[in-house]
Amino acid sequence: MKDRNSRMRVGAVAGAFGAAVVATVGAASGAGATVTQMGMSPGISVGSATNYGTGCTYQARATVTDVIEPVVFYDNGVAFAVARPSGGVALVTWVPTTPGPHTISAVQAPDDTIVASLDLRVGTGMHLGYSCIVSGG
Repeated sequence: MKDRNSRMRVGAVAGAFGAAVVATVGAASGAGATVTQMGMSPGISVGSATNYGTGCTYQARATVTDVIEPVVFYDNGVAFAVARPSGGVALVTWVPTTPGPHTISAVQAPDDTIVASLDLRVGTGMHLGYSCIVSGG
């Protein structure tokens, strides 16, 4: 009888521990939504000082910890796109409209804390077929 009672206690403790782990994991899934890395693809743009030019199209990339929550992208603090991640990565198109310094950042709800950003210089872009020639910056 003593052996049976001890097994029942062990089972109850293991069940309670399992329930606590499930509750913790469930609570953490939305609470820790964070952008961990930012990137910008210059495509086939070229320039002597920078590869980013006004009016040219680029792809911004945010690596995230939550594969469900939307990601909001910002250019110098102004939101320019929202995307849902796919496989832990959110991709959007960015077309700079002004030359000079730009800070590209992204946040993932519900955290809304910027932990990854990217500083870029933008010159004046001139389209040449599928590429962009950039002067200044």
